[in-house]
Amino acid sequence: MTYLITGATGEIGSRVTVRLLRRGERPRVFARNVEKAKTRFGDRVEIAAGDLADAKSLRAALEGMDELFLVNSGPQIAHLDEIAAQAAVSAGVRHIVKLSSLDAAQGVGTGIWHARGEAAIRACSIAFTFLRPTGFMANAQWWAQPVKAGHPVRSATGDGRIPFIHSGDIAAVAIEALTTRAWDGETLPLTGPEALSYAEMVEKLSAAIGRRIEFEGISEEEERRLMLAHGETEEMVAAHLSIYRAIREGKMADLADGVDRVLGRKPIGFDEWLRENAEIFRT
Repeated sequence: MTYLITGATGEIGSRVTVRLLRRGERPRVFARNVEKAKTRFGDRVEIAAGDLADAKSLRAALEGMDELFLVNSGPQIAHLDEIAAQAAVSAGVRHIVKLSSLDAAQGVGTGIWHARGEAAIRACSIAFTFLRPTGFMANAQWWAQPVKAGHPVRSATGDGRIPFIHSGDIAAVAIEALTTRAWDGETLPLTGPEALSYAEMVEKLSAAIGRRIEFEGISEEEERRLMLAHGETEEMVAAHLSIYRAIREGKMADLADGVDRVLGRKPIGFDEWLRENAEIFRT
């Protein structure tokens, strides 16, 4: 089979691409920044230049492809997913694996946009698999700067828990969906093996690097101010605050069995992610 990978220089798309390369495949990657893709993969992949908002460039990149791994983000997810689905149908693509979000099941945050994107793909009558992961363990990398500066990790998530997932597990499930076609028509909820509060994750991080790190709970208003100061848009801030509110209210703590079902093993835990990434938190 032939594969077009979007988001190939991002957290999940890059892992999916690498896993295909390890299988002896030469996938095609769709990239706005061709030089970045070349730096990441060299000549091991075929690179198609374009933008997911540009139906013409995406349609050309999909020519001759059997499978599409689709990664979209931001408030325009539904529109971009519809463009991709229509282009895939036009190009004769057989199957779309969409990176969605578990928040779509809760109707909170960016999940609202993903749910609309899923609906747009369903409406195009193309085979699909929707991957719905919870928050990524990799998001904890954003704590590195304050931690190295000796500051506390701050969040408006309160004492609520969430079962963050390892990006490697998401990519592994994506590969199974792309290469086996055993999960066509499925919506797969994906979580890590345990739900932890941010304070508990920070406690584990302290143990991993051998230095005490504090967790500080903050208000939504303070969280909003910090996100805006970091350049987030009002729409993205509102989406994130919606998720944090759901975490605080205990709505995001449930575990899902998607990783177990697809991979036949338990998900990778946060302790393992910390062992892999402890150095980024050290001064």
